[in-house]
Amino acid sequence: MTITGKAMLAGVTGWPVGHSRSPLLHGTWIARHGLDAAYVPLPIRPEDFAHAIRGLAASGFRGMNVTIPHKEAAFAVCDSVSPRALRAGAVNTLVFRDGRIEGDCTDGFGFLASLDGYDAASGPAVVLGAGGAARAIAAALLDAGCPRLTLVNRTTARAEELARALGGPIEVSDRPPLEGAALLVNSTSLGMAGQPPLEIDLAPLPAHAVVADAVYVPLETKLLAAARARGLRGSDGLGMLLHQARPGFEAWFGVMPQVDAELRRIVAADIPAR
Repeated sequence: MTITGKAMLAGVTGWPVGHSRSPLLHGTWIARHGLDAAYVPLPIRPEDFAHAIRGLAASGFRGMNVTIPHKEAAFAVCDSVSPRALRAGAVNTLVFRDGRIEGDCTDGFGFLASLDGYDAASGPAVVLGAGGAARAIAAALLDAGCPRLTLVNRTTARAEELARALGGPIEVSDRPPLEGAALLVNSTSLGMAGQPPLEIDLAPLPAHAVVADAVYVPLETKLLAAARARGLRGSDGLGMLLHQARPGFEAWFGVMPQVDAELRRIVAADIPAR
């Protein structure tokens, strides 16, 4: 599309940022809705982050997505943050409005939306990991009514710290309590291309359980292949990636975009098979 001098501007920043699929994703939505808009990748050095973000806000940008290693810095630069960003302890979406920088965390929203109808209140959940993704996912599950959530992490102390921060029906275990679990989530990097696979026996999971992997490179991890081999429903990390982008797009461009099979195909085609 051709943009004009009135084009709405947004983008994604990281260091580096060339791996991001966000420009392809948002660019597809911009074209689909015929918007006079542009979404661009902006590599910003960590030491320049706060200055650069304030400059973008002053330059007419409507907002930014934020990826590694800037999420903590993004939280700090905000004038205000949403309740879910405060709960998740992270910001991945910045909105520039009336001279202020507003922060949001859409990862939990994206995770729940990617499960397509899954009811968090349907049973216990087990989350592997205790990093930023785990915190956003666990917070979203608890806030959506999960009756019991168990964190399993290599470093128990970190999982206990996260459990205390989130509060509610959450506990820590040194092994995944899969018997009776309605949901198993891998929020670690295990299974990602270049990382060791996640080794776990899914036999104790009930037949109705859902297995979700935050990893999306590759799309079919060993965990998801094992889940599907047992007849369990699996959900890959691409769905979370696509859905977490929707609230930011709406805030910047005034349209709530949809995730469909065509969009998934376009973005999946840009992801290495292994």
